[in-house]
Amino acid sequence: MTVKFNKKMNNNYLNYLLHLADTSLILGQRLCEWCGKGPILEQDIAMSNIALDLLGESSNYYQYAAEIQNEGKTEDDLAFLRNEREFKNLLLVERDNGHFGDTIARQFFFDTYHHLLLTELKHHSDLKLASIAEKSLKEVTYHLKWSSEWMIRLGDGTEESHNKIQKSVESIIDFTDEMFIPTNWELELIEQNSIPDIRTFRTQWEAKVLEILNEATLSVDFSKSRQLTGGKDGKHTEKMGYILAEMQMMQRTYPNMEW
Repeated sequence: MTVKFNKKMNNNYLNYLLHLADTSLILGQRLCEWCGKGPILEQDIAMSNIALDLLGESSNYYQYAAEIQNEGKTEDDLAFLRNEREFKNLLLVERDNGHFGDTIARQFFFDTYHHLLLTELKHHSDLKLASIAEKSLKEVTYHLKWSSEWMIRLGDGTEESHNKIQKSVESIIDFTDEMFIPTNWELELIEQNSIPDIRTFRTQWEAKVLEILNEATLSVDFSKSRQLTGGKDGKHTEKMGYILAEMQMMQRTYPNMEW
């Protein structure tokens, strides 16, 4: 069984697929920036592999989005020829890499959410979306294990590593609320039982985050987050334009290139 669309739902569903694709693509692009710069070779390779997983996931979403859009566009068009305001990724994933601890904190908070989301999506009635989620979940299970272990290693390590990762946690928390605050188009899809209700994930997400942070001797106060949102509606931070300028340069300079 697959989802049956009317015109408005089709547009909303397309937005949702683009949101999923854009979020994985931009985070993958950020992780690619670490290639050749990781603290040790093994972790340099690990981040590159995670980036490739995310790029592969985004590619699958873009292919499906292009099919639903039915305008003769390809995954390359959707990834490389849309402008900043057309992207619907979470603000969290466009954050600077910063130092290694900053990247780990960003990855951990997202991985925890990503794992919950894909766990729900793999049971979706839209079998195409479910199959993408099921494949990606196997990879994201490793991502979460990797980022969780590094949170613990850094938090419960030296005094310097503890202080740095604690500051990373405090600086990133403002960008996590957006994961659980639906846009208007998401709310319509939720009401139609077409996508999971992301608001229901928060309790599980906070429990998992606190479990790992406690083991890492780190702390967080969720009540103090500033609820920075807008990415899913195309309102991004100043970082986004720079990301797209680098990521889209080849395709815009040499049109019709393929992944």
